[in-house]
Amino acid sequence: MTRDVSPMDPAMSDADRIIAEKTWLVIPLFNEAAVVGDVIRYARETFPHVVCVDDGSTDDSAQAARRAGAHVVHHPINLGQGASLQTGLRYALTDPGAEYFVTFDSDGQHRVEDALDMVRRLATEPLDIVVGSRFLDDRTKPGAIKRLVLKAAVVFQNVTSGVRLTDAHNGLRALSRQAASSIRVTQNRMAHASEIVNEIGRLKLRYAEQPVHIIYTDYSRSKGQSVWNSVNIVSDLIFK
Repeated sequence: MTRDVSPMDPAMSDADRIIAEKTWLVIPLFNEAAVVGDVIRYARETFPHVVCVDDGSTDDSAQAARRAGAHVVHHPINLGQGASLQTGLRYALTDPGAEYFVTFDSDGQHRVEDALDMVRRLATEPLDIVVGSRFLDDRTKPGAIKRLVLKAAVVFQNVTSGVRLTDAHNGLRALSRQAASSIRVTQNRMAHASEIVNEIGRLKLRYAEQPVHIIYTDYSRSKGQSVWNSVNIVSDLIFK
């Protein structure tokens, strides 16, 4: 695998620089050409290694991601976010120097600072996976409907998996190499989030939550993601 020339932030500490060099961001990508270039350029100031899985986009998403410095893997048709994470993790795991893997959104909702905090915990604490939570502080404003659905999903997930989380469907996660290699995701679409939590319980992985700030931008709201993701979560919990 060809390694990137690092554009990392010179203000980073030596310890964080070492951690970041061993990390891959895995970004599912579907029709986000308007924003993905900026997302990747900003992310690569901290994390030089980024793989985007273009999940059958019909716009210029793949080209924008490649121009911003990401490795790009293609799905010829749209398979779903779960399938994209599977593909991206498999790709990143082929780098023998990779120790940490972060699942990260392409639309600007996730913060690089939160991702670095999560990876730092993997490097310094006895953990296999760190899961982001919108509900450990009050920075994230998901809206009443989405909050209600997410809280209901947490109750359902805690009962069925035995894994105690406050936010079961947060897409920002940091995984050790052991976790990334061991977790098996078979659900192609939104049910993959529930499946990952179930895998944490089945494999008895050491886990923790990290407070994160999810930014619901005008762009993401204009695409209807906040409401429709809530509907998808309910559907997948019932029919998975």
